[in-house]
Amino acid sequence: MKKIIERIFPKVINNEFKGYKIALYVFYALTAVTIWRSQHHMFSPDGGAQSIATIPLDAFTDKGSAAVIGIFSLWGLSQLIIGIMYLVSSIRYRSMIPMWYLLMFIEYLFRGTYVSMAKPVPTIGTAPGAKGNLPLMIIALIMFVLSVMTPRKDKKI
Repeated sequence: MKKIIERIFPKVINNEFKGYKIALYVFYALTAVTIWRSQHHMFSPDGGAQSIATIPLDAFTDKGSAAVIGIFSLWGLSQLIIGIMYLVSSIRYRSMIPMWYLLMFIEYLFRGTYVSMAKPVPTIGTAPGAKGNLPLMIIALIMFVLSVMTPRKDKKI
């Protein structure tokens, strides 16, 4: 257990990734997706609220619609900051990747359960994010496990 805690919260943050290579490569892909997704929420005229999330903005007042678009844009900024932190970790601080996977798992767990049930958002269809929460949560959990495990050959990247 101590070894796992030290992998999640390393005493020295460096560029040494001790887990399975697949966890590193999947992290690169998730980093790219996070950065791509952020730019759409920030720069799309509707913040992706209607065009992607199927929130019926035209059924809202102008101020209500503007508020939703503003919140989606702020969410895009948050995603961009997280994506940049993932990118920096991918390039320079790979020892932090297990921690990022754990936080990613927690985010998708709460987004797909508590938040979506306690504070549902009206939509006219199923948003890709709603479909992707469970698979991404499972991927993050599996990659977290693979990132804290040591491959049998003990190869380090």
